[in-house]
Amino acid sequence: MDFSAALPTFVVTLREGFEAALIVGIVLACLNKARATNLYRWVYIGIGGGIVASLMVGLLLGGLVVGLGTADSIYTPIVKEALEGIFAIIAIAMLSWMLIWMTQQAKSIKSEVEGAISEALVNNTNAGRAIFILIFIAVLREGFETVLFILARFQEGWQQATIGSFCGLLCATALGFLLFKFGLKINIRLFFQVMGTFLVLIVGGLVITALKDFDAAISMLSRLDWHYAHLCPANAPSCILGVQLWDISDFLSDRAFPGILLKSLFGYRDTLYLFQAIAYGLFLIVVGGIYWQSLSGGKPVNKSKSKASIGS
Repeated sequence: MDFSAALPTFVVTLREGFEAALIVGIVLACLNKARATNLYRWVYIGIGGGIVASLMVGLLLGGLVVGLGTADSIYTPIVKEALEGIFAIIAIAMLSWMLIWMTQQAKSIKSEVEGAISEALVNNTNAGRAIFILIFIAVLREGFETVLFILARFQEGWQQATIGSFCGLLCATALGFLLFKFGLKINIRLFFQVMGTFLVLIVGGLVITALKDFDAAISMLSRLDWHYAHLCPANAPSCILGVQLWDISDFLSDRAFPGILLKSLFGYRDTLYLFQAIAYGLFLIVVGGIYWQSLSGGKPVNKSKSKASIGS
């Protein structure tokens, strides 16, 4: 198995997992500072609950895809392709929105979490529940986004996705532990800038994949039912993707190294069509432009504040 295919899931899980780890670390630091270590258990329960809920969502949606793939119907392959395309669109929307939103909110998220914890501690009777909800939502949100990304890349296999997710989550947990437990100095801003840039390119690759899924579904439908034959032009290489720009699969296949690495991290395809190229370019211009502008639009961050340690 080529582990390059696991890289996109690794990057997504590492970034999303580290976001959750930061929130967990901030909450634990606040409780430690307030000498409310007895509430630690609610943090751990929230982490466990968020992970379990994410897994349940993944199993439910994954079971739906697998079930459709084994259903005895002539329309099963069409529905499966369309569903994978829909998952890709949802993943693109959620990951893009969260990437931009988190970048814009990064400077205030620490104070917001600390404020929420301080308010919860004032009312001791509800403090545990408030902490649980805060952690549970943070973990579930990041987990749900990862699940959608994995489902959008369903065709590439569960084995690669599982390996990438496990390694990404393990690295995110280790970074969070080193950061808050041992005071490891990490340039968090630079970390998220690098991971964010990779995420933009990876999600851009999902745009190409989604269009391919919808084109495959329409192509199968047009061949299966003559009522929809007009959806695909006669002798055309695709139904909705336009003319083929290139086919360099013999020179640099995206199913073998190093093409699969370029595909995983930068959206490379050995066979590309006109509308795929246009959609990919528009995504980078719009979403990438907003993201990169948000990185440079803020005030310069003091170097001492751009590094995090426990109690900062």
